[in-house]
Order: sequence, then structure tokens, then C-alpha cells
Amino acid sequence: MPINPSSPLLSLFCGAGGLDIGFEKQGFEVGLAFDIRQDSVNSYNQNRKNKCGHVQDINKLTVEKLDELYGAEFNPIGLIGGPPCQGFSISNVNKQKSDKRNRLSFTYVNLLSQLNNRNPVHFFVFENVTGLLGDRHKNTFKTIKKSFEGAGFNIFVSTLNAMDFGTPQNRERLIIVGLNKAIYSKTEWQPPQTVNGYSVSPVTVRNAIGDLPDPIYFSDVKSKDDIKHHPNHWCMTPKSPKFHTKETLSEGESYGRSFRTLTWDKPSPTVAYGNREVHVHPSGKRRLSVYEAMLLQGFPKKYELAGNLSQQITQVSEAVPPPLSEVIARSIIKQT
Repeated sequence: MPINPSSPLLSLFCGAGGLDIGFEKQGFEVGLAFDIRQDSVNSYNQNRKNKCGHVQDINKLTVEKLDELYGAEFNPIGLIGGPPCQGFSISNVNKQKSDKRNRLSFTYVNLLSQLNNRNPVHFFVFENVTGLLGDRHKNTFKTIKKSFEGAGFNIFVSTLNAMDFGTPQNRERLIIVGLNKAIYSKTEWQPPQTVNGYSVSPVTVRNAIGDLPDPIYFSDVKSKDDIKHHPNHWCMTPKSPKFHTKETLSEGESYGRSFRTLTWDKPSPTVAYGNREVHVHPSGKRRLSVYEAMLLQGFPKKYELAGNLSQQITQVSEAVPPPLSEVIARSIIKQT
């Protein structure tokens, strides 16, 4: 039974909407989307005519609540989302298995199971960090897979790098695709394929942001009207002496996580920042603007993020690159 993209999707942990963009480009429409942060939901809604984003603690979300917000019985054809991944990150030194963020994966599974029991959900896409595959989390990962299978889905696991699909960023992600056992019992999802390591020649930092004018510094912003070219083309004021010492921050050089200078003619390292860890522009004179980071994530040029500078940095860091999302959506449509 072919998947009908016009049927609604449910998006959990939607953030600013990076994962959703790719599915929307393939013809899907999101019926309901949820995130716990107001600024993320504001970004999600201001970029869509269908303002279906809602602020909600996913742990408290029920099928009845979905129906109430949708205005009718909500029967999504698919569920997409990436639960917060910090608890599974390789860089996270917190080794406690009780990390509350880890439990959100099972919340995702439970809601999927309830919806599927009421009306068949054709597929789901679960995105997360590859750290979930590591030894520290292998039992958790095994339990997650069993839970998905118990919810009525055949499970397919892949590791994909956004760089291989036209994103100017080296970002490797864990992708789990589930297909409904009752509908697609003989279908095996094959992940998107690359040619010679890339689907196209890798997109570089220069390709993505090389023609942009200089952004405005945070300290110079008195109102939103001061931010020219694009509403998100602003960055932190460069205060460290490193920005003012000749050739200290040269292309490709790193000083810990806080000062990592990009190279013009390569893709960016993973766009995942703390407030003081935004990558340094290849010029070495400042950090990237939010808009530059958005373009390195593969966001459309006209997309806009709401919130203050810190909130925007968090939104872009946590987003799924839309080009990666789109090839996953396309593969699901073609294979079902």
C-alpha cells in the first residue's frame, strides 16, 4: 500500500522544524508538532501557514490531547522526531543510566504504540546521535528496538552523514525507520545511497556562506531592524584577545571546543554549539552568525528563527539538517 504524503504526520520534539522541512518538501503535511520550548515552537509556526506547533511536555501528551488539539480524531500516517540526545552523546561524561532525557525515547514509543493500536500508523522515523550505538547504551538501544517491534513495526537501523547528501556539514546521525508489520510485512527499508561516498560533490563552507555580507554584532543591536540582510544574521561580539591577535585563529586551527576555526573549502564540522562554542568564521575575526550556522545546517535561505541570540543558537544546534531529512522522506515514499 503506497504511502499517501497528503495524510498528516505527527512530529515530536520538533524544535525549529528541521526534520519536518525535508518531509514537507516531499509533499507531507504535519498535522501536529510538539516541543517543550516556546521559542522553538514560535520558530516552527512563523515559517508555516499551518501553525500546528504546540508547547508541550511530551511525557504528558496523550492520544486524547492529540484529538483535542487537532479538532477531530487524529490518525497520522507517520510519526517523526528525535528525542533530546544529550544523554546518549559520546561527549557526555554523565554515565548515570537514570538520565531523564533517555526516557523520552520510550515516551516516543509508547505514544506511537497507542496511535497504532487505534488506527494503523504506516511508518516512523526516529533520529538520534550515534552515541546510542555505543557500549554504554547498548542495553538501552536493544530495549528501544524491542519496544518498537512490540509496537508493531519492523525496524531498520542506519547511520547517515548529512555531508553525503548536500549539507555543508560533517554530521553523522543514527536513523531508525520503522514500517508497519501488518502493512509492509515484506518491505525492507534501504537507506539513501551515495555515489563514491557522496551523492554529489561535498558542499563546502565557501559554497554555503562565502558570499554573505558581514553580520551585525550582538552588542550593536538596539532593535530587530538593526539586523540587516536576514533577521538571524547576527553573532556574538568578538571579545576574546584571540580574535584580535594576528593569525591566531587561522583556518582549520582549534583551541579546544571554544575556538574551532572553519576551513573555507571543506564542509563544516558538526553544527552543535554551547553558547560560547559557536565555530569561528574562516576569517578568524569572529564567530559564525546564527544565519551562517543555519545555512551550514541546510535550512532554506528564507527560513527565520525566533527568540534571543542564545535561544537561536540552541535551535540551530539541535536541528536535523533538512537535506538529510528530505532524502529519508523520499526513500520511504519510493520504497512503500
